[in-house]
Amino acid sequence: MKQPLEDKQILLGVTGSIAAYKAVELASRLTQSGARVDVILTHAATQFASPLTFQSVTGRRAYCDSDLWGREGHVQHIGLGKAGDLLAIAPASANTLAKLANGLADNLLTVTALAARCPLLLAPAMDGGMFEHPATQSNLETLRKRGATIIGPAAGHLASGLIGIGRMVEPTELLGQIRLLLSQNGPLAGKKIVVTAGGTQEPIDPVRVISNRSSGRQGFAIAQAALDVGAEVVLISGPSSLDTPPGARRIEAQTAEQMLAAVLSEVIQAEGLIMAAAVADFRPAAPASEKIKKEAGPPEIRLEPTQDILKAVAASKRQLNWPRYTIGFAAESRDLLANAHTKLQAKALDMIVANDINAQDAGFNVDTNRVILLYASDQRPQEELPLLSKDQVAQEVIQRLLEISGNEPGAAM
Repeated sequence: MKQPLEDKQILLGVTGSIAAYKAVELASRLTQSGARVDVILTHAATQFASPLTFQSVTGRRAYCDSDLWGREGHVQHIGLGKAGDLLAIAPASANTLAKLANGLADNLLTVTALAARCPLLLAPAMDGGMFEHPATQSNLETLRKRGATIIGPAAGHLASGLIGIGRMVEPTELLGQIRLLLSQNGPLAGKKIVVTAGGTQEPIDPVRVISNRSSGRQGFAIAQAALDVGAEVVLISGPSSLDTPPGARRIEAQTAEQMLAAVLSEVIQAEGLIMAAAVADFRPAAPASEKIKKEAGPPEIRLEPTQDILKAVAASKRQLNWPRYTIGFAAESRDLLANAHTKLQAKALDMIVANDINAQDAGFNVDTNRVILLYASDQRPQEELPLLSKDQVAQEVIQRLLEISGNEPGAAM
């Protein structure tokens, strides 16, 4: 599956701000993601980071104002503007925002912005008072109305020593937002995909829970991969410290019961459900209302089964025809294929992703996974994938969803 940044031409504008150091990391990460990055620095930006610094991380020439008046001067901005798939200005100073809002073009960056016909993303960075000034707010509103995407700024410590809103958002967030902008016309554009992730927590008392070792990494990676093909993603997650992929709508579900309710509500009108969460099979039948004191000795905890979410989804699908396609996961410690086949059939899945949690390099709390894909259709043989990163596994899962749903580019519908 081709990545949204692969072979894309990104214009990265950098203006005069201490946050220019973050732009270096952004340029590097864009390049590592397969993009061709052309950096354009204003004169003020060169006081914080040199063109050579950006050239070193992108492997491409970085431009500054002197290039506007060189041998290619009268066409340099046109060539850059026409070639770009996206223009991101990060950091975007108050001065540059004012110029963009009023159509001023007195340097290479702003004249290129006028020439460009690609999406515009702006990441403001300035002192809090400057950001809150009515002139800056008016300029931002003007740019929004023209279709610019404004990301941030964030609150925190500023270069002035004050605390307020004005920090440029982190490169990781910007990278996700750029991926999102470039994925909007993907093969799942306008289609809803529901993804579950992480483990649930079933309370024993107000302090203690029964849980499992799932980190949620695989589910979060699937959510990102679905966003990368244009889907409208709902991520239903158990407790997790992982960052929500930009563009996904996240719903917190601590218990199996909460996850069940969220899933049944969200699969209506959904093209697909990918159930990557490690949902508890059992819960305490009578959680204590007060913390259990150890002085009373070890408590006896009676367990009861939780409701099977995928079976509930199968019943809902028979009645309402939603979701259209369902993919499950089988994390097993023995009889991997037999248990996965049973789950595939019993829960009316279109595909199941089976992985052996006994493997040292796969399963919980590692960044890699080794999976076997099994299908409900007899026309598709099972596939054993090699050891892959969880991001790569996620891309393979979404690619199979595109294939079995007929949404793959060029597929007959």
